Amino acid sequence: MAGLRQTQSVETKHKLSNTLRNWLPILHSSLSDLGEAMAPFVEANPVIEIASGYEEDFEKKIPKKIISRAVSNSRTEQIEALTIIHKTLYEVLDEQIGAPLFPTPISQKLAYFVIENLDEFGYYEGDTEEFCQKNDISIDFFERTRLRFSYIEPVGIGAKSLAESFLFQLDNSEVSDDAYALAVEIINDMQNIHDYSSRDNFSEVMHVISRFKNPPNIEYQEESAQIIPDLMIYFNDDNEIEVKLNDAYYPSIKIDASYGVKHEFVTQKIKEAKSLVDALDMRKATLYKVGLMIVEYQYEFFTGGRIMPLTLKTLADEFGHNPSTISRAIANKYIACDRGMLAMKEFFTTAIDEDVSNAAIKEFLIGLIKEESREKPLSDMKLLDLIQEKFKVKMVRRTIAKYRKQLNIAGSSERKKLYKLGI
Repeated sequence: MAGLRQTQSVETKHKLSNTLRNWLPILHSSLSDLGEAMAPFVEANPVIEIASGYEEDFEKKIPKKIISRAVSNSRTEQIEALTIIHKTLYEVLDEQIGAPLFPTPISQKLAYFVIENLDEFGYYEGDTEEFCQKNDISIDFFERTRLRFSYIEPVGIGAKSLAESFLFQLDNSEVSDDAYALAVEIINDMQNIHDYSSRDNFSEVMHVISRFKNPPNIEYQEESAQIIPDLMIYFNDDNEIEVKLNDAYYPSIKIDASYGVKHEFVTQKIKEAKSLVDALDMRKATLYKVGLMIVEYQYEFFTGGRIMPLTLKTLADEFGHNPSTISRAIANKYIACDRGMLAMKEFFTTAIDEDVSNAAIKEFLIGLIKEESREKPLSDMKLLDLIQEKFKVKMVRRTIAKYRKQLNIAGSSERKKLYKLGI
């Protein structure tokens, strides 16, 4: 009997090992990439048949309270929006790096350096001097080459500031020759925009400028609305919060256990196929449990409040897993709720102090900006003082600037210009 128990123990460990080996890449992938993550396990297995996870009656699978916010209401539009592969900003830019704009190796190297040093809004923020020294070129040459980005799509990318981005866009607009010079003046002096209201062509300039993109990469930021959520969290008709897996988009696995040939190879492939099914089930169970715990810790957010401090370690301790496993579980995953589509990682914040999170400070920052004087917007130093007073924490000004950028909030001087523009 001892020998039998030992054999069973080895078999159980072997099965668990196979399942875990399959589970990690499947857990890490986004829902839209799940089929691709499973492909290596499927291609060499003749007993497996995969059915697409894109169901025809998709809208019936998503609660009505969510679908209006997460995806479009038309079934055709849903399937198109969620299955068409959209090029990333970097793919679009990469296609344009070459002749005639960047015909030489150094100009191409410079262009890629600009791309690699775009901030989250599409503005260039690299160390120009360091690049020039390393490559033995002048700053003047660097700037003249960088300015060729004014001919790159999306127009405005690679600019150093809002004004320069608007000048890039102006050169690609349909502004008349008569109004062009005035437009340049206004863009470079937006804080005094109303001083130009009596000038000829002022109305045309305002019409043109009001259509410029700010920030320049905005159309690529908005593509997050087309990401497929793994989980849906919403209040049902009984006003109880529910966590629902997006099962409609999971590929289904069929195993032909009655394969026509009895052979050790076939038996092994059936075992591997069952291990893959187990791995898929583990993915679902893990994400569902993560969803339940997010609701438990972030209940205030789902009822209209703010995101509270929550670390990966807290969740890992609850799970009995390593934090790196939880990190894999939430990477590339999204939750659809009645407050929109959010990356799972947004529910996890780095604590600044025991009771204060980055998210809470950012929310307070947004509130301050909303209430500020349009004539005298708050400087980063003033914002810093107000935040330190509110949360009783010690911070530095550059942290406030960093949060502003992450929230797509311009600096005080730029905001003053935008207020005068009515943007």
